[in-house]
Amino acid sequence: MDFALNEEQRILRGQILRFAQDKLNKDVRQRDRDQVFQRELWGACAQMGLTGLPVPQAYGGAGLDSLSTAIAIDALGYGCEDSGLVFSICAHLLACVVPIWKFGTEEQKNRYLPGLCDGTLIAANAMSEPESGSDAFAMQTRAEPHGDGFLINGTKTFVSNGPVADVAVVFAVTDRAKGYFGGITSFLVDRALPGYRVAQKFEKMGLRTSPIGELVFEDVFVSKDAVLGGVGGGSRLFAHSMDWERACLFASHIGTMERLLEKAVAYTRTRRQSGQAISKHQAVAHKIADMKMQVEAARLLVYKAAWGLERSQSVSLDAAVSKLFVSESLVRTTLDVVQVFGGYGFLSEFDVERAVRDAIGSKLYSGTSEIQRNIIAGWLGL
Repeated sequence: MDFALNEEQRILRGQILRFAQDKLNKDVRQRDRDQVFQRELWGACAQMGLTGLPVPQAYGGAGLDSLSTAIAIDALGYGCEDSGLVFSICAHLLACVVPIWKFGTEEQKNRYLPGLCDGTLIAANAMSEPESGSDAFAMQTRAEPHGDGFLINGTKTFVSNGPVADVAVVFAVTDRAKGYFGGITSFLVDRALPGYRVAQKFEKMGLRTSPIGELVFEDVFVSKDAVLGGVGGGSRLFAHSMDWERACLFASHIGTMERLLEKAVAYTRTRRQSGQAISKHQAVAHKIADMKMQVEAARLLVYKAAWGLERSQSVSLDAAVSKLFVSESLVRTTLDVVQVFGGYGFLSEFDVERAVRDAIGSKLYSGTSEIQRNIIAGWLGL
């Protein structure tokens, strides 16, 4: 495996860095305070191709390979200080757009992908439920046959992009007797359908510019053409989308960690204590060294997982290892940066405390750290 960037990848990375730094960072603190999702910034990201990175150009995407997709998202995480916006783009792309591209019928691809790639449409993944959380086996949402389609009833929670989504990838039980592996089906459900309701929008600790909420489905009728990936194929589709999410979403956190590392280095070179720059104090320098080690290790793990998406039948182990290491390294890095900044790191005007708030969720979404350890243990036969 050679992860040295080729010329096209270097150009891509540079373009995204400049775009993000020039266009996406205005009023980030205020947007965070007000929990504002800006559709115009979403549109700007779409014009850069960020909402359709790996999708073939025939459907409106950028046609990137999976490793280049991770490199692009890494660059976005570095250049964009609005982690909520980055997260919303990744949730849309990796948990919704990729499954439609990979599992959709030709009619579904032609209907949805152009709008999802050009920013006209926003997508949400509706899997988690109030009573089940990470236990997908306890799913209560049902889709029962009705005429030439299905009636969907149930409630989904913690739905990223839910309050603003135009279409949702909804998972529901179609045959409880078959269990999770065969009894779950995914559906493409348009917001305009009768019975589709945004029940509430949640306030949250971090990623506050990425809207999250609860979706309720009350006798929502969808035709059989809304089935994504075949009846009973929901678990396979979900697992595939999680591989993409764990491999590529977490590339954005590498960019964030690298940006914070550089910020910490610059601060320690100018901040003086006891007559010298604090970078000369071993306790501080060692924290910086640990940050650098975590960035480099995280990038190798993420790029390996992303590289494998197109070269292996299953990258679940690599994706779980990558997700676990990166999320825990991100939280550790943000806390260390606060410690390096001291009292100033506790103030909102230095943007470090926001990084901590945004980082905490990384150990929860896309499967908690505990879930990732279970996956890794399972692959080891434990």
